[in-house]
Amino acid sequence: MSFATVPDLIIEPIVRNALMEDLGSYGDVTTRAVIPAETTYTARLNARADAIVSGMQVARIAFHLVDPTLEIETKIADGHRCKTGDTLMTIKGSAASILSGERVALNFAGLLTGIATMTASYVAETKGTNARVTCTRKTTPGLRLLQKMAVLHGGGFNHRYSLSDAIMIKDNHIAAAGGVRKALEATKAHASHMMAVEIEVDRLDQLAEVLEVGGASVVLLDNMSDTMLREAVALVDGRMTTEASGNVTKDRIASIAATGVDYISSGALTHSAPNVDLGLDF
Repeated sequence: MSFATVPDLIIEPIVRNALMEDLGSYGDVTTRAVIPAETTYTARLNARADAIVSGMQVARIAFHLVDPTLEIETKIADGHRCKTGDTLMTIKGSAASILSGERVALNFAGLLTGIATMTASYVAETKGTNARVTCTRKTTPGLRLLQKMAVLHGGGFNHRYSLSDAIMIKDNHIAAAGGVRKALEATKAHASHMMAVEIEVDRLDQLAEVLEVGGASVVLLDNMSDTMLREAVALVDGRMTTEASGNVTKDRIASIAATGVDYISSGALTHSAPNVDLGLDF
């Protein structure tokens, strides 16, 4: 299943929890006090910055959970580019319902559009290379699914979704296991043939040992300089998938991609993307 096209029913519990948090024990007391129940409006969700859109599916779900009778039309879908002033979505119906769902819808849409936009800017830096930009598990607890969707909307790729997806032997695993060789040999003895194996190294001698022992199909080259990355790619010589990680910034990503690595992973895509300003205008 592509995380860019997740069924509504999987996303709904995440959005429902956010609405329950925002509505509290008594619902939107301000709206109930100020807005007559019969008042109707057409609201527009507008972009206040150029961006790559994400979160429209989530915003629609938020409004419909508050009031299934609202008429919602998405004008610019997830994964598409918008410009300042563009209308991304219109919502028609009960003004009280629209106001009660507004903040949750905007919180999700602004966060996810920010992730998609930052991802797209990173991907643009890899143009002319075969490197793919991917996120990590450094996500906001409870929002991983949505944040990984946003990375896909920005043209990036997803790393592991959870600890159960693949075997990823990191530096602490290696230390606790007693070294690269012991970690790989233990993995070969216990891992299913259906389970992908990745191992992290930060030195070329570790990489040479990985290639000697075997048992992994992906190597994560952690916090290496561009020179070391080029040497590592040459040493691997196509025998494993290579992934660069650590100190991945927008200013540096082009030079990392030029080393020939297959993937570049960045936690910043999900933990440091700036929120994109979106507004709901009546």
